[in-house]
Amino acid sequence: MNVSNNCSVANLELYHPVRLIEFALYNLIFFFGVLFNSLALWVFFCKMKKWTETRVYVINLVFADCFVICILPAMAYLLWNKSTRDELCQFIETMYFINMVASIYIISFISINRYIAIKHPLRARTFRSPPKAALLCGLLWVSVIIGATSQLWQRQAALCFQKDTTTPTTLSLLSIFFVFTLPLATLTFCSTEVIRNLKGHLNTNSSEEKLIQKAVRIIYANLIVFLICFLPAYLGILASFIMERAGATCFLIQVMKNFSSVTRCIATSNCCLDSVCYYFVTEEFKAAFLLPKPSTEETDHHLLNGEGAGGTKSTKSKTLTTTL
Repeated sequence: MNVSNNCSVANLELYHPVRLIEFALYNLIFFFGVLFNSLALWVFFCKMKKWTETRVYVINLVFADCFVICILPAMAYLLWNKSTRDELCQFIETMYFINMVASIYIISFISINRYIAIKHPLRARTFRSPPKAALLCGLLWVSVIIGATSQLWQRQAALCFQKDTTTPTTLSLLSIFFVFTLPLATLTFCSTEVIRNLKGHLNTNSSEEKLIQKAVRIIYANLIVFLICFLPAYLGILASFIMERAGATCFLIQVMKNFSSVTRCIATSNCCLDSVCYYFVTEEFKAAFLLPKPSTEETDHHLLNGEGAGGTKSTKSKTLTTTL
């Protein structure tokens, strides 16, 4: 590591206001995360009956978010007290990174699933099914658990959640690529392609057009939430990596360390924002809170779930709920 002025990155302190913000944000995320995710679990297991690919992915996302939420009080305590990396800290670190990475990739899987269903509806059945979605999620969990556990338990940092300055450059770049760059590029590409495809069908009948416009808004919302939560953290990690290798001053590195600490809180808030988005993911989720819809609205609900007449319009209508 080439840092000027003999600056030790590991020993740089967070500013006290940043520590207060970090502690407060983690506790707020915990409170709202417990509330929203408990509600989501109740709906998905007690109210929803039909298994779809989206339901499989979202339930895995709920569990990943719940695991992060559960360790947040301990995480806030360890950070506030500048605890050493004992066995408890290593367990909390491992749980946090496993479930945050799993959450990022599951969101990417949902976007890929949506892309295949919208762009290639006739071939979608070959690649999409609840069992295949469950298998993919299972492979993801195994891969992330093995990768994160083997890497985190070899870290040489002295304090809990402190950056390991001994990590080889190649390994750091690979981590940045697989944890942030690849999922971010995947989600952005899939979302923009789906939006462009849907907007190309806005000249259909009024009922279909309304559903497409709604779908486009949902995809925009999901993409924006992901970018708000994870893009600042990604840029902070990348900027810190470049500064440390380029020999930046201690002041700049300390500022970037404080910035990265805040962006980690913002990234963690995705556990709450995911829960807010669940309402928009499926019609079944909304149906758990609403009375049965009469007449034309009920017809629209059947169209959304692919229960209308066959053909391209029915196929495309079905994807607007089973994949969003």
